[in-house]
Amino acid sequence: MALTVLQTIPAMPASWYFQTREEAGRRLADELLQRAAGAEALVLAVPRGGVPVGLPIALALGAPLDVIVPRKIPIPWEPEAGLGAVTEDGTTVLNEELLPLLGLEPEEIARAAQAVQQEIARRSRVYRERRGPPPVAGRLVVLVDDGLASGYTMIAALRSVRAHEPQRLAVAVPVAPRRSLERVAAEADDVLCLIAQEGGPFAVASYYRQFPELSDEQVLRDLRQAQQVAG
Repeated sequence: MALTVLQTIPAMPASWYFQTREEAGRRLADELLQRAAGAEALVLAVPRGGVPVGLPIALALGAPLDVIVPRKIPIPWEPEAGLGAVTEDGTTVLNEELLPLLGLEPEEIARAAQAVQQEIARRSRVYRERRGPPPVAGRLVVLVDDGLASGYTMIAALRSVRAHEPQRLAVAVPVAPRRSLERVAAEADDVLCLIAQEGGPFAVASYYRQFPELSDEQVLRDLRQAQQVAG
């Protein structure tokens, strides 16, 4: 496990640090170039917001860009909050500290995870356009998102990819709370974060000047651009 943070700030910023997701991706790419030198790399972005971050990274590394689609499992009566995360292959990570406070039965959690997997399967079909999942065995796999919140969706993605025996498994994000980075770093070989926030309320969007909602069409545009460059 190696955790690299380029800058730490004490609380949510009063002004933005990144113009766009694309700019954040370029800054991550600059840091990753030496770390990935000589490796057969694969960039897996968490859609939707991770894809425009991942595109400049993939282009800089000369690596394929694809998606991995973990999703949070929402608390039934408070869907904006999550009790964990699940991936397409059923890899599930639960917030074990939160679960006793919720009083949910295992069957209720399983039903909530199954409902989320239906949307995961839809997104995977749309974004891969009939392609199967990319091979990861023996490669440096870099998982990318536009930021971490709790980190559970990234942990689910890491565990899912780890099962396919990559040579090395890294995470690159522009911004995250320090506690979430430490949680994720326990699951990855390397974690790179440009800005870590210590304490206080946290929101990924507050670090970006432009943070629009993205459509499936915008995600597909970036993925197709990466494919065209890769030839």
